[in-house]
Amino acid sequence: MIGPAPGAKVMVATRPVDFRKGADSLAALVAAEYGGKPYSGVIYVFRAKRADRIKLIWWDGTGLCLMAKKLEQGAFKWPRIQEGVMRLTPAQLGALLEGLDWRRVHGGRRPIAPQIAA
Repeated sequence: MIGPAPGAKVMVATRPVDFRKGADSLAALVAAEYGGKPYSGVIYVFRAKRADRIKLIWWDGTGLCLMAKKLEQGAFKWPRIQEGVMRLTPAQLGALLEGLDWRRVHGGRRPIAPQIAA
């Protein structure tokens, strides 16, 4: 799978949405319900009532993109249903899209330059 860029900002709507909505309707929902900017390049992730379906929208600079996925077996691991949105790292989004437990994915370590004692 082609995943998001390492510096991508990913926001997950934790409450299920009506999956008949298309890209424009989901973008309007982002602006009205979550106070987000759907044309900013942020990836917004939505779930259906059934945890085996997921939709993503994002602006790629030329148009609004919509991705939908339905797992044939199993279910996506979702955060607890509550109001609002939560942020995921691009690595966590990749795990979520693969049907893995994204909570087990942690950010990588940054290399630390050796310090020269003076």
